[in-house]
Amino acid sequence: METNDRQYNFYAMLDRMQYIQRWGLMRNTRQENLKEHSFDVAVIAHALVLIHNEILKKEPIDPLLTMAEALYHDVSEIITGDLPTPIKYKNRELKTAYKAVEAQASESLLSLLPDEMRNEYQALLLPNLEDEKRKEIHQLVKVADRLSAYLKCLMEEKANNDEFRSAKESIETSIHDLNCEEAEFYMAHFVPPYGMTLDEISK
Repeated sequence: METNDRQYNFYAMLDRMQYIQRWGLMRNTRQENLKEHSFDVAVIAHALVLIHNEILKKEPIDPLLTMAEALYHDVSEIITGDLPTPIKYKNRELKTAYKAVEAQASESLLSLLPDEMRNEYQALLLPNLEDEKRKEIHQLVKVADRLSAYLKCLMEEKANNDEFRSAKESIETSIHDLNCEEAEFYMAHFVPPYGMTLDEISK
């Protein structure tokens, strides 16, 4: 193995996810940063795959690959920042342009890795959606992202913050509109305990 003194900045850049605040246009009772959001999405995505594989008995999906893609699904925002959803999806042209910006940001992050490690991370940051299995994983990660946003709204509402009421209703409708069995199972069986007291959860 060749050794050199070169330093690689990839992981130091990832650490800066903690400085990217989400929901920038909203009044928050508690700020949510990109780093914790990514953990939440990874946990939910992993759960969705287990529901898919073990409860719904569908054709198996790799839970660890799904969790890894979820963990890295928003890393481009280290460079781009968190663009508010109403702007990001305002029209097709803006959505397409922002996707290109995200891809460029991901390429910039990949350039901070040794060549030998780059392919592995490219598969996570820029998944090949021509592959049906990867496309299925990518879709579940997007569902997990939406569920995470719903839970944020739910927790803000429970803290008596009406700022998120409209967003909660809109996101909940969008989740049901997906007709995703995995999401419906998660909503029915895992969402209700959120916001309970520690004593209630511990029973």
